Amino acid sequence: MSTQPKQAVVRRAEERDVPGLVECSAGLFAEDGGTRDPGGTNVNWPREHGAERFRQNLEVPERLLLVAEAGDQIVASLTGVLSGPSPMKPITTATLVSMYVKPEYRRGQIGSRLVAAFLAWAKEQQAARVDVTAYASNPDAIKFYERHGFATKSVILEAQL
Repeated sequence: MSTQPKQAVVRRAEERDVPGLVECSAGLFAEDGGTRDPGGTNVNWPREHGAERFRQNLEVPERLLLVAEAGDQIVASLTGVLSGPSPMKPITTATLVSMYVKPEYRRGQIGSRLVAAFLAWAKEQQAARVDVTAYASNPDAIKFYERHGFATKSVILEAQL
C-alpha cells in the first residue's frame, strides 16, 4: 500500500508556523548550501537564529513568508523580499530569497504554487522585476525557475583562496 502525501494548502505564514519555517530552512541549508558550498554556508544558522529572524520578518511589510501546510505540518516554505526603488536602481525588485519543499512532497506542484503566490505578491507590490539565485551546480532548480519565466541575467565567478 503506497501512501500519497496529503494535498498542501499554500498560505502566508503566521507566528504558529515559525517551527516549520525553521525546519524547512534547515533542510534547505543542509541540502543546498551544505552540499554545494561546503564551508561557505553555516548549516546551523537556521536552528541557531532562524526562529528569531522569521518572527521579525512576519512583521515587515517588504517581506513575504509563505508556507505549504499538509495536515498539521509545514511541508514547504518560500521567503521573498522587496527592494528599491533607489537613485541607482529606479525600479522595485522582488527577490525570491529561498524556497524549500520537503523531498516527499516534490513533483506535486507545491513549488509551482509557491512561486505563483510569490509572483502575485510581487505584482501587488508593483515590482517591475523578480529575481532568484540558484547554485550553478543545481540544474534541477535552474530548470524549475526557467519554467516559471526566470532567465539567466548574470553569472558570478568565484575562486577559493
